[in-house]
Amino acid sequence: MRCSRGALVLIVLGACSPSGAAPHSPPLAVEPVPAPNVIWILADDLGWMDLACQGNTRIATPNLDRLAAEGMRFTNAYAAAPVCSPTRAAMMTGQSPARVGLTNHLPESETYAPPTSRLVAAEMLDHLPLERVTIAERLRASGYTTAFMGKWHLQRQVAAGGRGSRSYVPERQGFESNLGGCAFGGPPTFFDPYGIHNLPPRRIGEYLPYRLADEAVAFLRERGDAPFFLCLWHYAVHWPIEAPEALIAKYAGREGEGLADPVYGAMVEALDRAVGRVLAELDASGLAERTLVVFTSDNGGWMEASDNRPLRGGKGYLFEGGIRVPMIVRWPGVVEPGSVCETPVVSMDHFPTALEAVGIEPDAAVPLDGESLVPLLRGTGGLERDGIFFHYPNYAWHGRNRLGGAVREGRFKLIERYDDGSLELYDLEEDPGETEDLSGSRPELAARLRGDLARWLSETGARMPRARD
Repeated sequence: MRCSRGALVLIVLGACSPSGAAPHSPPLAVEPVPAPNVIWILADDLGWMDLACQGNTRIATPNLDRLAAEGMRFTNAYAAAPVCSPTRAAMMTGQSPARVGLTNHLPESETYAPPTSRLVAAEMLDHLPLERVTIAERLRASGYTTAFMGKWHLQRQVAAGGRGSRSYVPERQGFESNLGGCAFGGPPTFFDPYGIHNLPPRRIGEYLPYRLADEAVAFLRERGDAPFFLCLWHYAVHWPIEAPEALIAKYAGREGEGLADPVYGAMVEALDRAVGRVLAELDASGLAERTLVVFTSDNGGWMEASDNRPLRGGKGYLFEGGIRVPMIVRWPGVVEPGSVCETPVVSMDHFPTALEAVGIEPDAAVPLDGESLVPLLRGTGGLERDGIFFHYPNYAWHGRNRLGGAVREGRFKLIERYDDGSLELYDLEEDPGETEDLSGSRPELAARLRGDLARWLSETGARMPRARD
């Protein structure tokens, strides 16, 4: 069962229960398991409510539902930022976007700022610096074969030479191969030829999620004897909203809560099918039992396509619809099948989790903003931190968001708006849609959380927005 509201202490401490088990069931026995292979599957712009296992009754996602039934589903998982590039940097480094200095989607542009805004967005990097050690570099140094496929979006694109020529720097950072990862935030098209410089055409009209799935299957078959780390970071379900015609026809006329756009519904199901191909290969090859699989999204759903209800807002906003994301972890022999965890977790946690899972010590000289989730996955304990923090001092491409920071501690979440210092406080247990601002009725709590956020911003060296001249 889910951690019940009657077991609030367990929720705060990080208890996660198997479906059908009592809240106080004893944890799984901790037994040694071989260092696993690791696969991170990242969707792009997939909303918290876009999967059937999350409660969506209009979109079919049988393969991800099966993954949840065989693993642990996190109901309070968060992206490190409400847009893509910062979250990707956070996963790669275990450090928050505030600490890395990459806080918005690339390329950042001051043209996103509304002309009436009082603030200019904070300065930020235009790529993930090479000196930032990635999880791929750590695993490769320990003997893992590393491969990247899909959307990278952590580099700058610069002109180089003749007309139409481009160089892309950098696009590996620990990966022995990179298929399709470049400076693009979205593909020019989801149908072959894709127009991506390191993803050569194969079959005209082939759908990109299916192509990436085939490439992942080929990697699994050809990987050799070394343990492997595969990042399969899909471009789906990012704009342009495109899907195979047969799937679009399936969803036509089925719009309603959970499905705002039939083409988007088709994209989600196609993504699910692509994930299913990889899971089927793991089963057929005998690799499934020794492979840790993580599935999540880089930010909440884009409101022009995804229906994020009951959450408020979407991509580009610090409301739950912009930062709360689906997340599933399957690790046979460690994670209890069908378990559900309500502990708040965040993108930076994947880095130390992978390190602990494979038996690598963190570098004591490199600060980490994430915490290993292995105690939650094993059912042996909770997390040490009190809260998780967010810093979004930039404008999203649509230019309607307000610059701000946020903190979630337990059931409460505070948002601070940088333009006027105003606060919003929500009880997410009672009000996940963030409809009732409690900052006026709970001023002491709001002030304490604001202080916590301020200390975290100082600790991480967060760059702040500046007053407009």
